[in-house]
Amino acid sequence: MSDATLRNPIGSHVTVGKGLAAGALADARELGYETLQVFVGNPRGWAASAGNPAQDKAFRAACDESGTRSFIHAPYLVNLGSPTAATYERSVATVAHNLNRAAEIGAEGVVVHTGSFVDPTDSTEKYAAAMRQVREGLLPLLEAIEGDDAPWLLLEPTAGQGRSLCAGVEDLQPYLDALDFHPKAGICLDTCHVFAAGAPLDDEGGTAATVDRIVEIGGPNRLRLIHANDSMDVRGAFKDRHQNIGAGHIGEDAFRDLFAHPATEGVPFILETPGSREPGNPDADLLKKLREQAASGAGA
Repeated sequence: MSDATLRNPIGSHVTVGKGLAAGALADARELGYETLQVFVGNPRGWAASAGNPAQDKAFRAACDESGTRSFIHAPYLVNLGSPTAATYERSVATVAHNLNRAAEIGAEGVVVHTGSFVDPTDSTEKYAAAMRQVREGLLPLLEAIEGDDAPWLLLEPTAGQGRSLCAGVEDLQPYLDALDFHPKAGICLDTCHVFAAGAPLDDEGGTAATVDRIVEIGGPNRLRLIHANDSMDVRGAFKDRHQNIGAGHIGEDAFRDLFAHPATEGVPFILETPGSREPGNPDADLLKKLREQAASGAGA
């Protein structure tokens, strides 16, 4: 692999199918991906999958041998800010389970949507109560993480819909503060989400400024993963509709600038674009081209 490849491995969210090793990893390698993200259970259900110890072991060994870095995405139902007690309790238990599964399969982190307080009145009291729930639910899980090699909890800001608790870069400040800026609370930057929430990724210099602000808020090395998605909608639309790279309102330049930014060194890029886990999808090749251009200084 080239130095550019090692700096920013490129992959996609893939399905487990036949199993973590025989399905997800095999498919990712066949598609030419250098990293991957998976669900380890039903993404739209609460049932916890115990996993398969033999598959876990095979997956870890194959990833180690090939140098493939892996990540887990928590189910979509997780909402630590929910006013519904059952949803909140299940959310905490699901995040805990996914962190445990990440340790078992050797994944670097678990991506968790930052949630919503689901209140049409935008009540400051209900927002504050939801943030207390985030603290009470996640901080004990973070405190239980031991060792430098243990998986990170990766907070993914949302696109701003539905009374989000953390919808953009600025919202990371109070969210991380609620978690005492715990050293295992990392950030997953979804380009479509932050663009939908208002980040100026389509402006010259806007991507660099956005990453600079993330570093200013979170400190160095907290940005651990990038979900590389263009947007079907304009900046600030609060709509989470992913588009293929360069075919949306963000454009190619933003991704080239992401590859070039010092704070993204070592950060994997995961595609969640239409068709990104299908043979012949153009997004991976385009990202690889932009990565090489950023490494060489071309296109600046």
